[in-house]
Amino acid sequence: MMKKILHCLLSGSLLLAMSSSSSLAAESALESQLVNALKIKQNTEVRQTKSRPVIQAYQQAGILSKKPDQRADYVDFYLVRKPANFMGHKLVLLEEEYMDTYVGCCVSPGLGLVLQVEADTRPLQDFAEKNACTFKSHADVFDTLKTYGIRHTLPKADYASLSCRERDAQK
Repeated sequence: MMKKILHCLLSGSLLLAMSSSSSLAAESALESQLVNALKIKQNTEVRQTKSRPVIQAYQQAGILSKKPDQRADYVDFYLVRKPANFMGHKLVLLEEEYMDTYVGCCVSPGLGLVLQVEADTRPLQDFAEKNACTFKSHADVFDTLKTYGIRHTLPKADYASLSCRERDAQK
């Protein structure tokens, strides 16, 4: 009887460990996709991959809702629904800028994100410099969300933003 109980406990622990391991692998794969959509191809102003497949992957994982929390001009704003990280920081908001239909001038395709700062931001700043992105420390995410009418329950914390759009690469 004791052997059966021990076997059941060990089997359950193994399944839990395998599930946790597969969850970490999926999160790592998502973060890699996001990194590639933010990185710039060497000696160009073009990002390594398109933003749409990244948004869809995060939606499929349940991290983003199927529809944006808000759309303004050419930008879709998505509040993160489930925990996700980017370079050691908590991912809070993803912005995708693209053009479906013409609504005026000045679309700048690409992605932006807001992070709740969890550690040193120097690696983020280095990433921004190497990949023609704009990094802002101490970003006022509350003002941004209010401006676009996005309801949120974000804690008071230190936030940073990273924008990797066409316009950022042309600076």
